[in-house]
Amino acid sequence: MTSSNDLDTQVVIVGGGPVGTGLAIDLGQRGIRCCLVERYTEPQPIPKGQNLTQRTLEHFHFWGAEQQLRAARTIPRDYGIGGLTAYGTLLSGYHHDWLQRELVRPFYFTDNERLPQYATEAVLRQRASEIAAIETAYGWSAENVAQDEHGVRVDIAARKGDGRRALRANYVVGCDGSRSTIRELAGITQTRSDHDRLMVLLVFRSTGLHRLLERFPGKSFYNVLHPDLKGYWQFFGRVDLGTTWFFHAPVPPDTTKDNFDFRRCLHAAVGAEFDVDFDHIGFWDLRVATADRYNDGRVFIAGDAAHSHPPYGGYGINTGLEDAANLGWKLTATLQGWAGGRLLDSYGEERRPVFASTARDFIEKAIHSDRDFLERFNPQQDKSAFEHAWTERQSGARSEVSGFEPHYEGSSIVAGMTGQPSAIGSHEFAARAGHHLAPQPLSSGRNIFDELGEGFTLLDLGAPAAFAQEFRRAADGLRVPLKVISDTRAGGRERYGALLVLVRPDQFVAWASDRTSGNPADILKRAVGADP
Repeated sequence: MTSSNDLDTQVVIVGGGPVGTGLAIDLGQRGIRCCLVERYTEPQPIPKGQNLTQRTLEHFHFWGAEQQLRAARTIPRDYGIGGLTAYGTLLSGYHHDWLQRELVRPFYFTDNERLPQYATEAVLRQRASEIAAIETAYGWSAENVAQDEHGVRVDIAARKGDGRRALRANYVVGCDGSRSTIRELAGITQTRSDHDRLMVLLVFRSTGLHRLLERFPGKSFYNVLHPDLKGYWQFFGRVDLGTTWFFHAPVPPDTTKDNFDFRRCLHAAVGAEFDVDFDHIGFWDLRVATADRYNDGRVFIAGDAAHSHPPYGGYGINTGLEDAANLGWKLTATLQGWAGGRLLDSYGEERRPVFASTARDFIEKAIHSDRDFLERFNPQQDKSAFEHAWTERQSGARSEVSGFEPHYEGSSIVAGMTGQPSAIGSHEFAARAGHHLAPQPLSSGRNIFDELGEGFTLLDLGAPAAFAQEFRRAADGLRVPLKVISDTRAGGRERYGALLVLVRPDQFVAWASDRTSGNPADILKRAVGADP
């Protein structure tokens, strides 16, 4: 089918949403030739995927698009992008802060952000257009995938007209959404958790709702808990400041665009009447779906193609972009010849358990805990007990943010930590193998994140010079790109709790030690998935 000499590109990426385009940028910046296939010629104007975490903005920083993304924000920076949870209706008088991402800001290099997904996609498309290694095929869809020991062939067709192309590459990555064609063609099965709930997505315009919610300054998204909905949310979000909104809510299973009073539903959720002009009415089924594996040979999946869930808590787009960051450097290492034979296998090994934990321990746990709360407490039956429990929920909302710390403990390419990858963790400045590196200032005045290399980075915080030199020699021998940062600044060593920290290209710690023991060659081999 495909020989090693007739490849058109190195990686075909099917699906040009944020995850696919982010992956293309990650690869293209590293010199990997890729073709991005996307069926839509322009981003679709549905305001999903708005909450972007600090970690996601770190990706944009390294992709050279952070400032462009912030400039595309649709809500003025001085207004704020916080969240709120209310009981009964938005105007009931019972409310507390929700998803206070600023609580974990010190552990990341950047601030979080909020803007509609189509605005995010536009920024990513512009950045991709600036990278010579990226070819784009907008207005094309994948129809078939075949693979052998030499590579893959992806047959694509123009959505308009009768154009056909066969793309030949080393690998293909499906970033083509929850109904992924690539996943289906690869025969990758899914495990689903169905909630048997039909949900509506409304996009509407209303200046009256803006005036009603001016009493909550700095809030841009609002979650309403109503006893009748058994823990499932009514969820409002601002698209801009003052005019455009979106709304998710459960509706009866036979609901259509024409047989349901959506205006009345909105008024009931807010607790007041206001003007409504609908732009979009759509439906989706509330379920969690996880691919049973994240690749089949040379075919990989990422983002919603690998995992999908209800848009509760802003986890979806952030999880998908972390897939891209994890897979990007591993494909690069393999194509450039410095990866071990197990490195690509570690993508699914690390990312799949993290999503399973995100779905189980945060998304579905929130539904169940809200259901339990609504069944136990009611202000009309016992106001005192309700208000006491409602106050306690505030601290629970804080712990949801601080406790969400995806990590890769127990990964086969991480040294020194047992356990397994999970979304449950703790934010610390200590450098821990398998965990995201926290930023720290260097004696030069710059931050460590300003100095990290494109490959691996060794932080030398006071180790003997000979040991760092041994790491350099080992890296040269293995052809592993390694940058060494030496800094004995007082305080830095204590904060990380280590003399030496080996940082992966995705800013996770591969190995850390407060002793100059161990064989640098073996440490590096493990980090790139090679046998010692």
